[in-house]
Amino acid sequence: MAKKTKNCAFIKKKMNTCRSARARLEGFLEVFEKDDNVLVCINADPDALACALAIKKLLRYRVKSVVIAHPNEIRRLNNVAMVERLKIPLGRLHNVSLKDFTKKVLVDSQPNHLPVFEKIDFDAIIDHHPYTGGLEAAFVDVRSQYGACSTMLVEYLRAAHLKPSVALATALFYAIKVDTHDFSKQSVLADGVSFRYLFNIANRNLVKKFELTDLRRSELKYFHLGLSELKYSKGRFYSHLGKVRSPDILVNIADFLNHVDKIDWVMVSGIHGEKLVVIFRCDGYRKSAGKLASKIFGSVGSAGGHKEAARAEVPLKNLSLGDKEFTTQTLKRLATRHMK
Repeated sequence: MAKKTKNCAFIKKKMNTCRSARARLEGFLEVFEKDDNVLVCINADPDALACALAIKKLLRYRVKSVVIAHPNEIRRLNNVAMVERLKIPLGRLHNVSLKDFTKKVLVDSQPNHLPVFEKIDFDAIIDHHPYTGGLEAAFVDVRSQYGACSTMLVEYLRAAHLKPSVALATALFYAIKVDTHDFSKQSVLADGVSFRYLFNIANRNLVKKFELTDLRRSELKYFHLGLSELKYSKGRFYSHLGKVRSPDILVNIADFLNHVDKIDWVMVSGIHGEKLVVIFRCDGYRKSAGKLASKIFGSVGSAGGHKEAARAEVPLKNLSLGDKEFTTQTLKRLATRHMK
């Protein structure tokens, strides 16, 4: 028993995992002073965006200013729609001067996730990804068992007796849906509790709009191309689209084809930049998309994923095509070699 208490005290000091929501909140707020200018850094996606908004609310009357900045370009239409419709105030990290800020917060990420974050001395780190170690900050709260970092921020808000606005609740609600894949991925009871708390506050019609906004009008041509190139064999769909503006369109087409009855496998490929990108889909029952992707392309590029969904990215120079073009037939031939 004494050993357990000692370990808990160590974790409490390092990662705040043994503390109540109120104690975590107090530990976080102790980092800041009234005259602080705070920079909140995120790798922008729905969960990070929602968390940054929640931190902005928590610190609203406690510091001089709060600025949210991100290094990545926001390309996914779902995320663009979220930022635009909720009017989330954002800046690019390369456009801000770190010396203008007295305190810096990293949320939904850890410093070694991106090289640009490794160069910043953070005062507070809040995350739900696996703990990577070596986190030097006055306040650290990493809970890898949580399905969404937004769940953690909901707990902070409730501990502070701050009811989120409709916009903030909508962002947090959507983030939990996205990061837990509607609770089909890893989550804990706390995720469900926070989700239910937000249910009657969030604008769920707006959330549905975010979810459905994933296609540009100019990208509809790829569906025509994907269907015209479609080949069927033994319960499998194959389609190669050639050059594409974004790999996201390959995901959309693969997901669309995965809805077809009696289809066990879907493989959709395209060329983006100097890489071949292949998207794999299946039902995950007695089969693994991740393992198949690795078998086919693991030796020539990066490949892997989950049982039901996977992705491969291969530099074209590694495919040894010579003067030949990569086609739907090429994709089918490569896949068939590794399938029963």
